[in-house]
Amino acid sequence: MANYLVELLASFCAVIIVLTLHEFAHAYVAYKCGDPTPKWNGRLSLNPLRHYDLVGLLCFTFVGFGWAKPVAINPENFRKYRLGLGLTACAGIVMNYLTALIIYPLYLVVLCYMPSAPFVTLLLEYFFYYVFAYSLSFFVFNLLPLYPLDGFRILDAVNKRRGRVFRFLRNNGQYILFALILESFVCQLCVRFGIWQMDWFNILGWFMQFATGILGWPITALWGLIPW
Repeated sequence: MANYLVELLASFCAVIIVLTLHEFAHAYVAYKCGDPTPKWNGRLSLNPLRHYDLVGLLCFTFVGFGWAKPVAINPENFRKYRLGLGLTACAGIVMNYLTALIIYPLYLVVLCYMPSAPFVTLLLEYFFYYVFAYSLSFFVFNLLPLYPLDGFRILDAVNKRRGRVFRFLRNNGQYILFALILESFVCQLCVRFGIWQMDWFNILGWFMQFATGILGWPITALWGLIPW
């Protein structure tokens, strides 16, 4: 029970760090591209209270993927419209991948060199692991081309045409997203109660595990070259 509470605390703190860095990156790049809107709205900050969305935070903590409060921007302020739009959309996911790259060796240091039993060691081990895992998870999750995720905003920046598929994703993306999250939550809940077959139908869960495994491999392989 004590270990579970430590893990839950570390998970919650990791989520806050990952979401805050993600949204700060959006705000910072938008500001640097010429749009002062994030600064006016107080989003050019590393204060988690400026960025969190309660429902998204809880989903991330208990389900493994969620969201923060989107950074409001005005693309008309960008010095170069499409470039600013594209860079701002990519900023959050790039920050997540860099975070995973930097945090993973800290996790290895704790795992290899700190005492195995004390509370602080256990907390740091869980914390660094979850920052790494959630950074990759948020990176992959936000690449989905569903509104209002970054994947859709990248698609918006590079796509000059507004065909049926684009309009469908724009108008229905959030409903598809909520449906996938709800379906994944139900499947995970069933597995917790012993109905492990439901794990086969966890669409979003399968995709996230597959994608994070592939995208996380360069990081683990790189730091694995060091004889810890």
